[in-house]
Amino acid sequence: MNTSALIALDKHSLHQALAAGTDTPVKLYRNALQSANNALKERFLAGDDVAKLVHLRTRFVDELLEEAWHLHARETPDLQDLALIAVGGYGRGELHPGSDIDLLVLLPTNDAELYRSFIEKFLAFLWDIGLEVGHSTRSVDECAAAAKIDITIATNLVEARLLHGPTASFGALLEAIGSEQVWPSRSFFEAKWQEQIVRHHKYNDTEYNLEPNVKEGPGGLRDIHVVAWVAKRHFGAKTLHDLVTRHFLTENEYNVLMDGQSFLWKVRFGLHTLTGRREDRLLFDYQRTLAAQFGYQDRDHRLAVEHFMKDYYCAIMELSRLNEMLLQLFQEAILYADDPIDATVINKRFQIRKGFIEVRHPNTFSRYPFALLEMFLILQQHPELKGVRAATIRAIRDHRHLIDDSFRADLRNRSLFMEILRQPAGITHELRRMNRYGLLAAYLPAFGKIVGLMQYDLFHVYTVDEHILRVVRNLRRFTVAEYKREFPLCSELIERIPKLEILYLAGLFHDMAKGRGGDHSSLGAQEAIDFCLRHGMSMYDARFVGWLVKQHLIMSSTAQRQDISDPFVISTFALQVSDQIHLDYLYLLTVADICGTSPSLWNSWKDALLRELYNSTKRALRRGLENPIDKADRILELQDQARELLKHYAIAGPDTDLVWRNFSDDYFLRHSADEIAWHTQAIVGCQATDYPVVLVREETLRGGTEIFIYLADQERIFATITKALDQLGLTIFDARIITSHSGFALDTFIVLEDSGEPITSRYRIDEIITKLRHDLTHMDTIGVHNSRRQHRRLRHFSIPTEIAFSTDIANQRTVMELITVDRPGLLSRVGRALVECGVGVQNAKIATFGARVEDIFFLVDKNHQILKDEAQFTCLRERISQYLDEQPN
Repeated sequence: MNTSALIALDKHSLHQALAAGTDTPVKLYRNALQSANNALKERFLAGDDVAKLVHLRTRFVDELLEEAWHLHARETPDLQDLALIAVGGYGRGELHPGSDIDLLVLLPTNDAELYRSFIEKFLAFLWDIGLEVGHSTRSVDECAAAAKIDITIATNLVEARLLHGPTASFGALLEAIGSEQVWPSRSFFEAKWQEQIVRHHKYNDTEYNLEPNVKEGPGGLRDIHVVAWVAKRHFGAKTLHDLVTRHFLTENEYNVLMDGQSFLWKVRFGLHTLTGRREDRLLFDYQRTLAAQFGYQDRDHRLAVEHFMKDYYCAIMELSRLNEMLLQLFQEAILYADDPIDATVINKRFQIRKGFIEVRHPNTFSRYPFALLEMFLILQQHPELKGVRAATIRAIRDHRHLIDDSFRADLRNRSLFMEILRQPAGITHELRRMNRYGLLAAYLPAFGKIVGLMQYDLFHVYTVDEHILRVVRNLRRFTVAEYKREFPLCSELIERIPKLEILYLAGLFHDMAKGRGGDHSSLGAQEAIDFCLRHGMSMYDARFVGWLVKQHLIMSSTAQRQDISDPFVISTFALQVSDQIHLDYLYLLTVADICGTSPSLWNSWKDALLRELYNSTKRALRRGLENPIDKADRILELQDQARELLKHYAIAGPDTDLVWRNFSDDYFLRHSADEIAWHTQAIVGCQATDYPVVLVREETLRGGTEIFIYLADQERIFATITKALDQLGLTIFDARIITSHSGFALDTFIVLEDSGEPITSRYRIDEIITKLRHDLTHMDTIGVHNSRRQHRRLRHFSIPTEIAFSTDIANQRTVMELITVDRPGLLSRVGRALVECGVGVQNAKIATFGARVEDIFFLVDKNHQILKDEAQFTCLRERISQYLDEQPN
C-alpha cells in the first residue's frame, strides 16, 4: 500500500467539491484533514516508520495551508506581497498528530491594518477545520526587533520555511535575523545553553523521572533541537548530518542520534495518537498501553512496561551523552576559540587545555587502558577543572570495549576504582560521570543490568541506577558541614565511623541485584562480598559490606511495621544488629536509602521514627544483649520523667496518681514522658462538658503534628476520627489506641499535611479541633462513607487486597496485616469493618509505599483479649474487602 497516496491532499476532488457547492469549505477541508489523520493513525498502528509519517503529515499540512490560502485570496486582491512562513517545529518539518502549526504571516510593511480582515478570516478558517495554529503577523523589521528582545522568537525564526509568497521577502527576513544582526553566535549559544540548564532543573536534572516528558525532559527531543539550533546558527548547517562533514559527529554517532530521535518520535507520535491531543508527558496512564502497542511482553521477571521504559531511559541517556559531547564541542569552538591553546601537562597520559582535561595522544586509552579510570581520579584531585574535552569524551566512548574481564582483574584498575571511592571529594560527581559515559556499567556488569531499569510503582520514582547514585550522594552529603542541619544525627555519626568506603560500597551494591527475581538483598550481598575481596579488602570489611547490603531494609521495616514501643521488638532488633558500629552504619544507609527513593518520602515523622528506634536500640546495646529491659523498670522511668515535666504545669502529685491509676501498663510503654505529661495535665480537672477532649500540638518529638483525643470509649471512635482526618486532607502516620481502666479512650494520631509538612497554622489547628469535636459528638448521624476521589496515578495499579492474621502472645493481641492499593478513606473503611465485626484496634502502623499500602493493626476483642472466634476473622476479611472496593459517593 502506498502510504504517501493515502495521506496526500486530493486537490482535484477538493476543487470539484468546492465548485459543486454541495458542502461548505469548512466541512470539506475538515473532512480532508480528518481523513489524513485517520490514515496516519492507521499506518502508525500498522507499524510504519514514524519518521516517514511525521514528514508526510508536514507535507500534507503544507498542501492544505496553500489551498486554504488560495481559497481566501480569491476574495482579497493585492496579496502578492504577503508571505506565509512555517516556523518552529513546523518550520523544521516535524509535525506529530498533536503538534502546533506555528505560522508567521510576513507583511511587506509595518501596517498590518491593510491585511487584518484577510488574515483574521484565514486563521479562523484554520481553527474551524481543526488545526491547532500558533501565529504571529509581522514585517521584516518587526521580526528583527522582536527577535533581538526574545530568544524564543529568534529560535523559532531560525527554523523558518517559506510556504507561500515572494522569495525576496523571505530572503530579506533571513538576512535581517542573521547572526550578524540578531543574537550573534556566542550570545545565541550561551542563551540556549542556559535555557537547557534551567529546563533540566525543572526535571530534577535527571533523565530518570517516573513520568518523563518526551520533549522537554533531559535527554528528550528538545536536547536534540538545541544542538540543531546552534549548528544552524553558528555553522550554517542545513541538517544534523552536516555535523558529520564538519567533524563534530562521527557517522556512527550520527546514527545513534538518529536512532534515539526515531525512538522518541515513535513514543511522542504514540502519545498524541493515544490521547488525541498534544501530550508529551509519558504518564502512567499511557505507559502500559504504549508498551503493549509497541510489542513488549512480560519476561525475565519484569513487566512489559518495565522493558519498554528501560529502552526509553537507555535511549535518552545515550542522547544525553551525545548532547553533552556536542555542546562541549560547540563550547570549545564558539566560547573558547580565542583562548590560548597551550596545554598544561598532568602526566604522560593527560593534560589540561582551556580548563578541561584531555588525553595527550589519540591512542592514550588503547596504550594505557587503566587511564579510563585514572581520568576520573584526576578530576577528583583537580576540582578546578571545568570538565572533559569533547574529543576525550568521544575517545572514552570508542574505548569502552577495553573494559573486559582482564581489565577488571588488573590490580591497577582495582586499586584505581577503590582510590576513587576513598577520595575526600568528588565521589558522587565522578560516579555519575562514569555512569553517563557508560564506564560504570562496563566495570561493574551487575550495575549495567540495572541501568535504566524502572520499577513500575509509585514508590520508586527513579530508575534503579539513578536511585543507587542518589543514595551514594546522600551518604556523601552527611559529611558536608553545610547539610548538618538537615540530618544532625547522620552528620554526627558519619564523623566517627572508621571506614567510609564500607558505607559507600554498601550504598553502591544495596539494590544492584534488583530485577533478577529472588531476594535482591541476599543476591546483592554475595556480589558485594566477592567484589570487596577482589579489591583487596579484608574478610571482615567485605562481610560488613555484605551484611549492610543484606540487611539494608531491616531498620526501616522494623520502624514502620512493628511496635517499637515494645521492649521485645527492640531487643530482637538489637540482637540482629549486634553492636553499636553496625547500628551506626545501618542507620546512615537507611536514611540515605529512604531519601534517595523519592523526594517526598522523607519527612519529620520518618526522621523521628528512625531516631527513636536508633536511640532505643543504642540503650539496649549499652545494657547488654543479655540484659533486656524490664517493662516495670521502663514504666517507672517514664513516670519519674513525666512527674518532673508536670511540675511546670503545677499539677499536684495526688491528682497525677488519680489519673494514672486508670492507665494501663500498655499506655505508659507506648508514650513518651513528654506525651504522658501533656495528656495528664489536660485530663486533670476535666468536667463532663469538656468531652470530647481534643488537643493538637504542631510539632512533637515523634515528628509531625500530634492529635490527642480523650472521651468515653465507643465502638465507632476509630472510624469517625480517621474519616474526619481524611476529609481534612491529612495523612495519618501513626495511631495509638488505648482504653483506660475506667472506660475512656486515649487515642493519639500523628498526622502531616498532604505536602508532608507538619501543621503550622493556628487557623488549621482550630479547624481540626472543631471538626473532630463535632464529628465525635455526632457519631450516630455521621456516616463513614468517603467522597474523595482516587488520585489519577493510583488508578493504574492493581494490587490485590491481602489480609493475614497472627498472634502477639507477649502483648495478648492479634496482629492483622493489610496489603492493598492506596485509596482515599482507607483507614475509615477499615474502621467501619472493625466496628461491624466487634473488634477493637489497639495500635496501627501505617506504611504506604507509593501505591502499595502495608498497614499493621493490633486488634483485641470486646474483652481486650486475643481474637479467637473464627467468625470474626471471616467477618474482617469479607467486610474490609467489600468496603475497600466501594467507589466514592
